[in-house]
Amino acid sequence: MSASQLYAAVVNALPDPILVVVGFDRDDLTGRRYILANAAARELLRITAEEGMLLSAVRDPDVLAAVDKALFDELDAESIYETTGAQSRSLRVRVRSLGIGQDGAHLALVTFHDETEVRRVERTRVDFLANASHELRTPLASLSGFIETLRGHARNDVAARDKFLGIMQTQADRMARLIADLTSLSRIELDEHVPPRGTVDLVLLVGEAVEAAAPLAAQRGVKLECRPFAPGTVHVRGERDQIIQVVQNLLDNAIKYSPDGAGVRIELQSGLSELAAAASPENLPRLSLAAPDPSPETYAALRVIDLGPGIARQNLPRLSERFYRVDGQKSGARSGTGLGLAIVKHIMNRHRGGLVVASAEGEGSTFTVYFPMAGAPEGVVKAS
Repeated sequence: MSASQLYAAVVNALPDPILVVVGFDRDDLTGRRYILANAAARELLRITAEEGMLLSAVRDPDVLAAVDKALFDELDAESIYETTGAQSRSLRVRVRSLGIGQDGAHLALVTFHDETEVRRVERTRVDFLANASHELRTPLASLSGFIETLRGHARNDVAARDKFLGIMQTQADRMARLIADLTSLSRIELDEHVPPRGTVDLVLLVGEAVEAAAPLAAQRGVKLECRPFAPGTVHVRGERDQIIQVVQNLLDNAIKYSPDGAGVRIELQSGLSELAAAASPENLPRLSLAAPDPSPETYAALRVIDLGPGIARQNLPRLSERFYRVDGQKSGARSGTGLGLAIVKHIMNRHRGGLVVASAEGEGSTFTVYFPMAGAPEGVVKAS
């Protein structure tokens, strides 16, 4: 291997994306070219050639301004480059002047360093503190008020004491659920950019989730309509604990918002394209809350269908926001933490899958999640 070949192999093996850029005239925007792009840079910027016009590879104005500063002012510069797609990334761009070449061209070295996880950790920390303080304020105020009452005139009132202690227990349980869901969501967000490893038998997992939800359904008089599936027929790529969390959250929501005595239907299909997996059989307003990047993957889709009050079209886009609850569903027996669908969305993003809702007021709701399948398509498995 020659020295030049060794140099090329080393540059291509570097994990961080690297560009070497040249420019002759500050006013000639199309004259900026990259004359070297290592393998990581070509993958990041979705370019195939090691040389080409810089504007065809990078269009971010802040990054281009940093390049100009290094090229023509010979000053080091930095910027932030954000990628788009289902799995967005945040990279710090550092540009260093390499001086002027023999042909009079100005040269600069551009490096990209992935800071996605660092920024996600910081964002999660800030969001956690803000949301937790806001959501915990009400139950804490309630507890404080009842404690003060019990220490005062209700100290010797047995009936009032029992009533207040029951309310205090309810508020304490609410805080415990909030903390558990916030912790779960934060952990999921931290690992969202890391694809899960492993294979899950979706048939067995759905069966376990339905069995676990049966007591709550029985308490509400809700019938879970799901005929037995054949184990081993639908395998998906993913992490078992997170996938069962998705199924449980969808079932809990369906049961919670179904009228007493109604039914909740669970359907499972496999061997679907992304378009077919995201489709909804009901003629209802439909919105995708999470979707994978375009790919030839084959998917397995799980649909949870309820006959509850339904959701107005204008509320659909906000369903996966943290702590968002539709007006009229924020209190009483149907109250929750408002984090369930946010957790589902982030798990589906991590699994490179999708989340779709179809609903209308008075027409019930259908929530569909779909996962990339493991191995060859297995045909269709459906429950009704």
